[in-house]
Amino acid sequence: MVSFAKRMDGITGSIIREIFKLLADPEIISFGGGNPAKESFPLETVKAITREILDESGAGVLQYGTTEGYSSLPRSYITHIAQKKGLTNLKEDNILITCGSSQGLDLTARVFVDPGDVVLVESPTFLGTLQMLNTYQAKLVPVRMDDEGADINDLEEKVKKYRPKMFYVIPTFQNPTGKTLGRARRESIARLAEKYDFIVMEDDPYGDLRYRGEPLPPIKSFDSCGNVVMLNSFSKILSPGLRVGVAVGDPAIIRKMTVAKQSNDAHTSNLTQAIADAFLKKGLLPGHLAEILPMYTRRLDAMLTGIDAYFPETFTHTSPEGGLFVWGELAGGLDMPALLKAATSQAKVAFIPGQYFYLDPAAMGQNTMRLNFSAAAPERITEGLERLGKLIKNAL
Repeated sequence: MVSFAKRMDGITGSIIREIFKLLADPEIISFGGGNPAKESFPLETVKAITREILDESGAGVLQYGTTEGYSSLPRSYITHIAQKKGLTNLKEDNILITCGSSQGLDLTARVFVDPGDVVLVESPTFLGTLQMLNTYQAKLVPVRMDDEGADINDLEEKVKKYRPKMFYVIPTFQNPTGKTLGRARRESIARLAEKYDFIVMEDDPYGDLRYRGEPLPPIKSFDSCGNVVMLNSFSKILSPGLRVGVAVGDPAIIRKMTVAKQSNDAHTSNLTQAIADAFLKKGLLPGHLAEILPMYTRRLDAMLTGIDAYFPETFTHTSPEGGLFVWGELAGGLDMPALLKAATSQAKVAFIPGQYFYLDPAAMGQNTMRLNFSAAAPERITEGLERLGKLIKNAL
């Protein structure tokens, strides 16, 4: 057999995708994925919008489109989303519509990262991005986290030592920990990027899913030199199946990313872009968020209450103000992959062992787990945590 490209060396499938295969069993209560609740999808509204679009411009929306984005969607995003985040000086040449924010991450890496370039990442961080960066043969270096997220002192030390090309960060309701960077740290990251000249890849798919506390400005809002690229997504606030995301950056960066996208998929689906555009233009997003956020709040509260009620006292966890995940750590030794196997087969519960979110799963995160609360109703969350808590106590 012909050998694979060297960039595929060591690249394996996602543990999350493997767990999805287990979910065909209807008895399993899953805390494993990162799916938004199916009840959050505005199905009837999307049906009506789709019919309206096809009636008014069916042939046009089904034709090839521009790589930059469908007609007025970049402007609609600026008006209805970006400006509310404090990004008040954006123009359309700052915007590229992508196939979900995951494509934005990939395109940012593609236009900046050469083999051997250092990329700093939070530790732990989203494993999908770790896999993507590995395919570009980046040298990944972890940045320590504390209760507020990325440690700025450790970040600057690593920047001075490694002179990175890029820093990947999820500042709001981080995946997997649910932690949120404070305003001062966000501004510090932007200042460091300017001082030491590296790209900040700001991944912000969860920022609008805030259930408590006050919104914080994105790192991009402190960017005075054009070194911050922010990635947004409609996946968590509208529908992941639409596959519509947004990259926000300096026009020179966006032009390079546009050229890279042209050779990738030509353009994001016109129909799904038009749906997202109409949803924004009709002013539906605020009301939609007001409807779904209380539902997610109840699910988060059920998870935090259930953990406290059923898990060992030695289990510590984050208490996020939003997002989709709670991160937990168990004092003492416990084989989390083995626990997962027992959980799915015996307790009919799924979770993600936390070690997979570290650069070195064999050495880090051995006693940690990520728990998703968005995809199950409160009563199912309570039932699943009771099952899982009993299993953990027995294992200990």
